[in-house]
Amino acid sequence: MFAQINKKTKLNKFDLLQAKLNDEAVFDSDLENFFDEIFTPKNIKVPTSLKADLREYQLRGFQWNINNLLNGFGTILADDMGLGKTIQAITTLLYLIENNHIKNETIVVVPTSLLTNWENELNRFAPSLKHFLYYGSKRVMQKSDIIFTTYDLIRRDIDTFKKLKIDCLIIDEAQKIKNPDTNLTKAIKSLKAKYKIALSGTPVENNLSELWSIFDFSLPKYLRSLKDFKKNYAKDIEIHKDRIKIERLKKITAPFMLRRLKTDKNIISDLPDKIIIDEYVTMTKEQVTLYQTVVNETMKQIEETDAKGVIFKLIISLKQICNHPRNFDKISQNSVTKSGKAQLLMTLLDNIILQDEKVLIFTQYTQMADMLVELIQKELLVSPLLLKGNMSKKKREAVVNSFQNDNQYKIFILSLKAGGVGLNLTAANHVIHYDLWFNPAVENQATDRAFRIGQKKKVTVHRLITKGSFEEKIDKMIKSKQKLSDLSVNIGESWLKDMDTEELKGLFLGE
Repeated sequence: MFAQINKKTKLNKFDLLQAKLNDEAVFDSDLENFFDEIFTPKNIKVPTSLKADLREYQLRGFQWNINNLLNGFGTILADDMGLGKTIQAITTLLYLIENNHIKNETIVVVPTSLLTNWENELNRFAPSLKHFLYYGSKRVMQKSDIIFTTYDLIRRDIDTFKKLKIDCLIIDEAQKIKNPDTNLTKAIKSLKAKYKIALSGTPVENNLSELWSIFDFSLPKYLRSLKDFKKNYAKDIEIHKDRIKIERLKKITAPFMLRRLKTDKNIISDLPDKIIIDEYVTMTKEQVTLYQTVVNETMKQIEETDAKGVIFKLIISLKQICNHPRNFDKISQNSVTKSGKAQLLMTLLDNIILQDEKVLIFTQYTQMADMLVELIQKELLVSPLLLKGNMSKKKREAVVNSFQNDNQYKIFILSLKAGGVGLNLTAANHVIHYDLWFNPAVENQATDRAFRIGQKKKVTVHRLITKGSFEEKIDKMIKSKQKLSDLSVNIGESWLKDMDTEELKGLFLGE
């Protein structure tokens, strides 16, 4: 007993910090002032080169991020889906690079389905930053301000990344490293970096060990070992719902994990009722091959016959190819890996389900709707509801009622013509347009199944657009027409037939 009493416990810096955050110790005035200083928000100015206006809560997120990083702490930005984690991260990078806090490599690790989105957002909001994509079978590392790569490639090519001098490491969809024992998680955590940022709308999916794993990336050893964490927090919180332990954990994690929800009264007034996000995807090899073949064959027909009638058929074919090769050729394997859109869809749905929210998915093609049911069942192990035009009135009413009132059904797939008008589906606060109609009025009618009187939540609309395809070009044309109040767009897609041959070539072949 005397030996135990005389045994001195050596406290490290994290022990002292946690004691301060939990009000468990009294420090001298110098140390108290030091703690107050590092956690007092600073008025850090947004880089003038940022091509965007941050919302108030996004500005606070950026300043919080910079304050923590420059004080030597890693961060976890855990805002709700649709609140703009990416733009806050890009603003943070821009500030660090322009103020010479970053002089070496910045690595951004994302799921494959989000590579195009990140590239697009960076080009749009921070065009002054150079970036390089480390991806593909012929990948070779190059120097750049920012290097984008995927989780799978970090795991496979870890030796390549360990040779780099990394100043900043960002991981998006950080729940990918929730299991501390996987080779992927170990590879990510083996990389050394001056600044570490984790982005995740769902930092805890199943148990508190996942939170520990993300903290172990952004702020290693802060929550001690996993064994210690389970003993000190996880077991008592998960099994006994120990409120004192819950509050203690909240206090010590809150300064380094920022989570805002769309329902938060402090930010809800800062949001539009409808958040529209253009989600850009990259075609798979199968899609690229099919796409180019169909375009080349059709352009030959146009050259030979100048037949505008083939244009509408071309649009349908290319839309289907952008959706999924099987939607076009009817024989390709119905696999997520065959389609860029299908891959991104699964990422979006995974987040929506984990947040216990509901979603409508619209597609023009009934075959695609059937394919999505099969893919979702196979990938996410949940059964979505489906509404198609050939269903009886009684059956339609039954599936609508199930979606609105039964919480086990999170996903509702609708063919655009069958479900685009006349339905009240306010149980959903997400709408995904899997393929676009190229008619703003039709698209808005479909969105308004959820965005209508009776909707108590902010509605997030995801528009899937294939990068580098005619989808992206037509979307830009429509947006420019809307700015000019060109109402001719509202007549549907027939306006495309009025374009001359050279305009059509530009739309389907080149820039």
